[in-house]
Amino acid sequence: MRIISGKYKGKKLHQPIDISTRPLRDIVKESIFNLLTHSNNIRIDLNDAYVLDLFSGTGSFGLECISRGARKVVFCENYKPVLAILKKNINSLNEIKNIEIKTENIFNKLGKKEFDITFNLIFLDPPYKEQKINLLLSLISDSNILKKDGLIVLHRNKKQKDIIDIKHEILYYQKKFKTEVIDSFIDSYSAGETPIPCVQCNQTVKFRDLFRYAKDLKADALVTGHYVSRVQNSKNASMYRAKDLTRDQSYFLFSTTQEQLNFLRFPLGEIDKSETRSIAKKLNLNVADKPDSQDICFVPNGDYSSVIRKFRPESFKKGKIIDVSGKELGEHDGIINYTIGQRKGIKISSDKALYVVNIDADKNIIVVGNKKSLEIKEIKLRELNFLAPKEKFNEEIKIKVRSTGRLLKAKINLNDNCANVSILEKETGISPGQACVFYSKDNFGDKVLGGGWIDKTFNNNLST
Repeated sequence: MRIISGKYKGKKLHQPIDISTRPLRDIVKESIFNLLTHSNNIRIDLNDAYVLDLFSGTGSFGLECISRGARKVVFCENYKPVLAILKKNINSLNEIKNIEIKTENIFNKLGKKEFDITFNLIFLDPPYKEQKINLLLSLISDSNILKKDGLIVLHRNKKQKDIIDIKHEILYYQKKFKTEVIDSFIDSYSAGETPIPCVQCNQTVKFRDLFRYAKDLKADALVTGHYVSRVQNSKNASMYRAKDLTRDQSYFLFSTTQEQLNFLRFPLGEIDKSETRSIAKKLNLNVADKPDSQDICFVPNGDYSSVIRKFRPESFKKGKIIDVSGKELGEHDGIINYTIGQRKGIKISSDKALYVVNIDADKNIIVVGNKKSLEIKEIKLRELNFLAPKEKFNEEIKIKVRSTGRLLKAKINLNDNCANVSILEKETGISPGQACVFYSKDNFGDKVLGGGWIDKTFNNNLST
């Protein structure tokens, strides 16, 4: 084992005694770097790159990157005998400062989204006996640690076969996702709203672009893993809340069109999550133990402001914090650090609990008040989508105004592509930018009638 090129060219590296660790052979490594540096289809500049070497072993790949000018390499290895050799190889190269070694379980590390940087290149050389490649790739994707133009190099065992031999294609929608989901999220947040990009993703990339692609393939159906139920009648399909209400995703699918719904299938809607995992284990699928997703996929560790700061640093403009009467109480450091209903982090001294009750983006003002000020009596909706005849809205309707919220009794007054919704139960903290989804009860359960985007909210004290 040696370093092939760059600053440390020819430097010999220590090898593991245990040959079962399958060290990266020089000839394989040379083939990889020839591809990275000479291919017309790959655009990875190792000079100044950030590299993640997963299951790094003795560090052969990552050290080659350092030799070729990488700005930083993070090694992940927790097998102690090999870890000792990795440290020995690093120490044998003088004055290396741009490295980091992580010895935690990589599945936990990725699952908790604890990486604080994004990488140009990720090298993945996992122990194949564990058969967790798909899980690792899924965790990498969910962790949002690969730059949008980055690359994953997967070192596969040539003897390993795919568990399920199904013809498949990979579709690259990064640019569309950036434009229609991330940019929309940032615009909404900057306007003082509380956006839900998961709906935007379903509305655009998934059920518009994937729908068209499936149609072009002349597919019989588009099957997804969403937890919603679907009932087919003589003409059109209807959408219902999932059997497992703790996983129900109907709120995020309110914008699905009737044409899309007729073509879609949701096989997980009639089973709960534990049954899903049990089936996956029986099929020996690597995602059977995949951690549940908690955050927005492109927001690391739930830190919204860091994403916005990256794309819109001007959004962090200081401004006034006032109460509902107009009295100035203090100063904020950017409206994007606040959401409707927020209590902690307001940084205003008061003998009573204060909540964010309004965000005035035009005036760059945060309005705070007591919990009573959060009670919303009426909301105005825009951009409605209907999955039922409009006469259905004259019957008893229930609504959902946040993904984790309960169903609320409501009266709906439709007006073209807008609606005024009177909420007949007490509810607090409803924010523009969220969705309002309509439901009605029948023999099959809670049926989705459609919904719209919350444009304005009203209570006795103020409107937003």
